[in-house]
Amino acid sequence: MDKSAARERIEHLKKVIDRYRYAYAVEDRSEIPDAALDSLKKELFDLETRYPDLVTPDSPTQRIAGKPLKKFAKVRHDVRMTSFNDAFSEKDMEEWYERLVNYFRSGDEFARAIARKDVPRFYCELKIDGLAIELEYENGILARGSTRGDGMTGEDVTQNLRTVEAIPLRMRDEAEAAASLRKLGLDPAKYDLAPRRLVVRGEVFTTRREFARMNREQERAGGKLYANPRNIAAGSIRQLDPRVAAGRKLDSFQYDIVTEIGQTYHEEEHLLLAALGFKTNPHNAPARDLKEVFAFRERWGEPARRGKLDYEIDGTVVILNDNAAFERAGIIGKAPRAAIAYKFPPREATTVVTDIKVQVGRTGALTPVAIMRPVEVGGITITHATLHNADEIARLGLRIGDTVVISRAGDVIPQITKVLPGLRTGRERAFKMPAKCPVDGSPVVRDGAIARCSSKYCAARHREGLRHFTARTAFNIEGLGPKILDRFLDEGLISDAADIFTLRKGDVMALDRFGERSADNLIREIEAKKTIALPRFLYALGVIHVGEETALTLARHLDFPRGRGGAHIPIGGILKTFRALTAEELEAFPDVGPKVAASIHEWFAAERNADLLARLEKAGVEVVPFPRAEAAASGPLAGKTFVLTGGLAAMSREEAKEKIRAMGGEASESVSAKTSYVVAGTDPGSKYEKAKKLGVAILDEEAFLKMVGALDLSRKKT
Repeated sequence: MDKSAARERIEHLKKVIDRYRYAYAVEDRSEIPDAALDSLKKELFDLETRYPDLVTPDSPTQRIAGKPLKKFAKVRHDVRMTSFNDAFSEKDMEEWYERLVNYFRSGDEFARAIARKDVPRFYCELKIDGLAIELEYENGILARGSTRGDGMTGEDVTQNLRTVEAIPLRMRDEAEAAASLRKLGLDPAKYDLAPRRLVVRGEVFTTRREFARMNREQERAGGKLYANPRNIAAGSIRQLDPRVAAGRKLDSFQYDIVTEIGQTYHEEEHLLLAALGFKTNPHNAPARDLKEVFAFRERWGEPARRGKLDYEIDGTVVILNDNAAFERAGIIGKAPRAAIAYKFPPREATTVVTDIKVQVGRTGALTPVAIMRPVEVGGITITHATLHNADEIARLGLRIGDTVVISRAGDVIPQITKVLPGLRTGRERAFKMPAKCPVDGSPVVRDGAIARCSSKYCAARHREGLRHFTARTAFNIEGLGPKILDRFLDEGLISDAADIFTLRKGDVMALDRFGERSADNLIREIEAKKTIALPRFLYALGVIHVGEETALTLARHLDFPRGRGGAHIPIGGILKTFRALTAEELEAFPDVGPKVAASIHEWFAAERNADLLARLEKAGVEVVPFPRAEAAASGPLAGKTFVLTGGLAAMSREEAKEKIRAMGGEASESVSAKTSYVVAGTDPGSKYEKAKKLGVAILDEEAFLKMVGALDLSRKKT
């Protein structure tokens, strides 16, 4: 994205984020999922990082959530209450750490902080999905509690916070605190355990049990169910009547000491908070390096482990442990430079729909499928999402080019749940279902909400064409059998053969019964089969009347242009070569009669097929040249006929046939007295016995590989 496009995108993002954040922070209602809002904020942050001169004071990255409500008294924070920038991957974290290191290159605090072997570099906390609060204690008594507000000015919610039992109304006395510290191995004399004024910060949240109880009550009363625990916590603390908050059994953890009482490290602050009588999260832990940070986040990202917690978390917070270095790092925009929210893979995210394609399923139903900028949702990167039918597109109000919210709740297939029209530029395009089937050109008819090809043979032919394309004698994509192809068609992942080579691991993993390993294996196999010999490629296209032998004849007799270096034939060159030939000229080749010639000529003349070839080339398919007939006639195996039987370890039987033909030999399926050699692999069949009876020479695999110059391949395999 160039600077001009980035400027336009940033302006749209700022306006939309401000609107959603005001609704979320000030009005206690969510117009889009939290994770989707995080995704928009992350996109804005990344763009402003790339183009720092485009950062303006009104950017959402430069301020906190929203304005305080007028119904509460205002509270001025002594020290700004910040929020965190987000990271979603190890790469994001490594980039954050690199920025931190670069910032500190001019000073020595960071060097000292990371050089100490006895003090962990980072401190990791579970990021609870609740409401941030500040608590002020005077002479050990809770004097005031407030919300974050805009970071500098919050709302006085003391009466409501007093109803939360986890928040102490009085700090523990000095003697009790000192005894606790000694048990923890700390020297109490280092700290001021009875400060005249103490300011701490933490989080108020709703437990899962309380959330479930309140929704049961709402259901019995016929009321609207609460959307999530975070909204309940925020709404409860902002009630004018403290009895409402008291009736909701809120919980709270404290995680930060603002007042200077002798602490040096953030880890110390958690120990001091516990000693002074505050509730802290027992699962928080120090981390010596990023490797331990990643392990902490991965451990708590496991659904089974998270499910045992009685509260919702949406990630971890990673903080530079050394307080002096943390303070020196300062604030960038709205967030501390030396801390970051390392979130779990979002279940919702935002992306842009770059196109809408129509695929034809097994029953002839036409399904529109959104092609999107790659986006990570629920731990996988996806590029496709089914739109079901034209009615669904109309309901969403979706246009090509729109920014959308994509959701993957419960590890199901990703769905577009919302369009964000505020991000439109005016260049978006409306989508219309085609009037003719994209596979065979037959009229499209409506069957309720479903658009369907009117030809009853279309879907079957389409399906068979894809099965032919991936078959052992064509592209030979193992693991992509008929059932998997049907599944990909029905889910909208593929509409034709070229789409196979654009599949992403995440697209496959999103399907039920596909794990990471099976998806990884399939994508690796597809990638490996992008390179294909010319005869196989011509056969795979499925031109009517063109079988393996005809494809071999065309490969041997036609002169195709070579790409740079001569290692492959550009697919565009194959199209150009065939389009330059008339049906009569094609008939001049051996074994190509009038019907075959007419079929070849018509196939390559069709624009639909030309588009398929162009997309195969764009997807990275490379066609390997095959020796011309005259070159093969003088090859080392010219005049010799081979029959293969049994399994080969170093290559497939189809690959062995290609080797034989490339060197001028012939590969036959039956043994006769004219057969030159029978190649016997493991478990040879009746052909082996017949060869012995006829006295035909028999080669084992090693002898055969030596003959075709592929012995090194065999040794590599073993």
